[in-house]
Amino acid sequence: MSLLDIPDVFIGSTDDGHTFVILNRPIRDADRLLTDAGFLPREHHGRRLHLLPPGIAQDVHERAGVAMYGLLAHTHDLVDLSWTTRWSPDQPAGAPNLHFQVRDGTVAVTASTTAARLLLEQHGFVPTADGASYRTRDGLDERQLLSAVTAPEAHAYTHGLSARVHLGIPTPADIPASTRRRSAPATGPRITPSAPRRTR
Repeated sequence: MSLLDIPDVFIGSTDDGHTFVILNRPIRDADRLLTDAGFLPREHHGRRLHLLPPGIAQDVHERAGVAMYGLLAHTHDLVDLSWTTRWSPDQPAGAPNLHFQVRDGTVAVTASTTAARLLLEQHGFVPTADGASYRTRDGLDERQLLSAVTAPEAHAYTHGLSARVHLGIPTPADIPASTRRRSAPATGPRITPSAPRRTR
């Protein structure tokens, strides 16, 4: 299973600046909500995928926010790890305090401040041998790896620290095939616990 397969809705970014929304189960009105926000629907390797081309950070942030709030009316099992949608008038552009790199079942993080390093250690990250970055402890499954990203990312936001997550997906063509079975269409809202998320 991939991290992308775990929640009902996964929002992420490719390295080339596309924002994507993956629907891991049918959600009522999702296509309309996403296309109204400017996302382009497509079937991709067994996935129902919606893409937003690279654009101005504020515009991408607003479009993704509209789509997210619409989807939250149907499921709370939503994870947003997109770096393209992270825009705030109060936060200057520049290098993030925390930079997560997800690749091949591992999570590595660099921290630019003491506060960011302390936050990582609080969440169980361990420094690498050279001390240049942090990594998750060994033996985590995919759900635990997802939590290892979402929990400190949300925690960082509450402390005014910026974070960026790179999923190791160069372009939309590199989004991996789905390993999750498609389920029957949803008949109503389903609420499941999810990692804490920041508000937009």
